[in-house]
Amino acid sequence: MKEFITHSREETVLLAEKFSKTLKKGDLIAFFGDLGAGKTAFVSGISKGLGCSDAYSPTFAIVNDYGGEIPLIHFDMYRISTWDDLESTGYFDYLERGSIICVEWSENIVNALPDKYIRIDISKLENENDRKIVITGAENEDFSD
Repeated sequence: MKEFITHSREETVLLAEKFSKTLKKGDLIAFFGDLGAGKTAFVSGISKGLGCSDAYSPTFAIVNDYGGEIPLIHFDMYRISTWDDLESTGYFDYLERGSIICVEWSENIVNALPDKYIRIDISKLENENDRKIVITGAENEDFSD
């Protein structure tokens, strides 16, 4: 487990860019945190670090494919409440493709997460721009420098 404090959206994106260099084909990153915590900002940094197209919140589309050498797939499970809803997103198909998958609102699908995944908890701190980011399950946690 590794814990970070960022003081702006830009710092969160930069941390995620560095983190992206540790990712490999088939990794799933499960994000947990309140609305506006910075989950999409973190995914934007991952996308940037992997050389993919710009990430944005897929709330209405539920899933976005940003391409890349190893495709980056971004799910927003905010509106997912049933197993049928989840199946209709194509989530299970994407798990078998070997893409890097980022899942926002993972708390809504926790029972469908694979046995092995990277968990990222993001929480707002007292200062409105500060975020506490806790990363658990990453194979290489030496990416902050």
